[in-house]
Amino acid sequence: MPFGAVLAQVGGLGRFQVLQTALLAVPILLMASHNLLQNFTAAVPPHRCRVPPVPSATPSVPGATPASPGAAPDATSASPRDALRGSDIVLRSPGGTSGSPGATLRSPSGVHNPGATHVTLGDTVGSSDGTWGSSNDTLGPTGAMLGWSNVTLGSLDVTLGSCQRYVASPPANVTGGPRATEPCRDGWDYDRSVYVSTIVTEWDLVCGYRQLRQMAQSIYMAGVLVGALVLGGLSDRFGRKAMLMWSYLQLGVMGTCTAFSPNYASYCVFRFAGGMALSGFGLSIACLVVEWIPTPYRAITVAITGFAYTLGQIILAGVAYAVPRWRWLQLSVSLPFFVFLFYSWWLAESARWLVLSGKAERAVKVLQRVATFNNRKEEGEKITVEMLKSNMKEELAALKSSYTVSDLVRTPVIRHIFFCLSIVWFSISFSYYGLAMDLQNFGVSIYLIQVIFGAVDFPAKVVVTVSLSYVGRRLSLMVALFLAGLVIVANIFVPTELQTMRTALAVIGKGCLSASFNCVFLYTTELYPTPIRQTGLGFGSTMARVGGIVAPLVKMMDEYYPFLPPAVYGVAPVVAAVAAAFLPETLNAPLPDTIEEVENRPKRKPAGDPKEKIALQPQDGPPLKEA
Repeated sequence: MPFGAVLAQVGGLGRFQVLQTALLAVPILLMASHNLLQNFTAAVPPHRCRVPPVPSATPSVPGATPASPGAAPDATSASPRDALRGSDIVLRSPGGTSGSPGATLRSPSGVHNPGATHVTLGDTVGSSDGTWGSSNDTLGPTGAMLGWSNVTLGSLDVTLGSCQRYVASPPANVTGGPRATEPCRDGWDYDRSVYVSTIVTEWDLVCGYRQLRQMAQSIYMAGVLVGALVLGGLSDRFGRKAMLMWSYLQLGVMGTCTAFSPNYASYCVFRFAGGMALSGFGLSIACLVVEWIPTPYRAITVAITGFAYTLGQIILAGVAYAVPRWRWLQLSVSLPFFVFLFYSWWLAESARWLVLSGKAERAVKVLQRVATFNNRKEEGEKITVEMLKSNMKEELAALKSSYTVSDLVRTPVIRHIFFCLSIVWFSISFSYYGLAMDLQNFGVSIYLIQVIFGAVDFPAKVVVTVSLSYVGRRLSLMVALFLAGLVIVANIFVPTELQTMRTALAVIGKGCLSASFNCVFLYTTELYPTPIRQTGLGFGSTMARVGGIVAPLVKMMDEYYPFLPPAVYGVAPVVAAVAAAFLPETLNAPLPDTIEEVENRPKRKPAGDPKEKIALQPQDGPPLKEA
């Protein structure tokens, strides 16, 4: 490339490029933290209806505290709360014996917690010990448990308590049948042994309001989409460095405001704005990395930044474990962006962008600064405005050509490629976030599964790197997608008791989807010709973000059909694998420079050196992350 000669003149991959790339890779570590943050800040702990307020009832443990301000709006009085780490209510049986198997509050696994706080209710309403109930007011059939799940009484092994409670009625109104139930009118008590504080416990996003949890993640992903459309265009107009600094500032401020959100609505607004900023700095970092690194080193450099995102997923688990309160966790991943803003003043603007924007004089100064830093001061002084314009005359001439989104569907072959790739991009992101944002469903430690989900990306990306270079793009993508869909669907039929197998299948599926991201990115850059390559990549990124928005919404359906969300998450990659089968192979084929070349490509055989190592990221455009 003509501009590559200029980069070589100022030092190629010198000290400046290494340092700037390292400084740009650090914020990528926290990109995963924001994308997957709601796994921890919106975790749903085991919960049950709060004990109805009884004037004379007193808890048996002096450490019980009053009701939290997060109680339901219609609560009439503050009832005693159980200890912070969970509680265990034992109701007396008809025979007056406490600790009846039919009246024990149990953990989600069904195991009684002997260390929990006990609140014992007696046998007679208004009795001297301040308790309520009578021998006829039992929990119903023998074996019924007051538990964490949301089901009603009716059989020997049913549970009750997370979203319904018994109606407190005097003995005169009691009949021989099961007692009536009602919603949790006085709020909920939460087991805080693992999740000390989340937005769910603070704003009671459970039962009838639990869908708001998934809605918050969709709103965040919508912000990521809007940020790509708005800030991406502003980056081309005002420069990569300017938008990078603005995005750092916006994410730091909006993330801090999120930590101090007084209610759910403001939380969603701040998260939306934070999503916009995250998308903006991601695109700006990608442009600066690609546009300052010489072509021979670009693939390995982009791979390193990609692994930084993977490492960030592992770091998130450690930070979330160390900071269990959601507001402090939100601050922990937001405040560092003020540090990034501080040192970003040192970063250099893209010289390529400066020349193409008509600011060649400023580009010369930036290149001379880089040459000095790389101990190539004499070579840098030889660079002139005329020299830059001469070396980049092809790029400058390309600016005069006008290409729009309509070129993606104007000709038959490119239109065929466009529709197939749109399905692939959407499906990968849709299933990826469907898995990555549902860690509590696997029944193991959420911190452990986050580490495993992050670590699996390393071998997955290494394997797909080899496969892409020797097996081919199309087959690699098809196998990765089909295998991902297969294991996700298979997980539906694995009993919940087999937690190890369920987790293993989910990890394999997530690794395959991560590998698919690498495949489709490279594949997209090789299928589209140069004039519309960035447009095609941009639209593919848009479809991926739409998939990220829809994924949490589909999860809402599990309230009515529990098997449906995982089935949809599994079918989508299979459909994408079928769509990928209709794409042409590009292994060892030269990058097309015109639309006509793409239209005529099926009529000729690919040419190239079979031993050629093809870069796994585009040479003329920014890399995309799994955001």
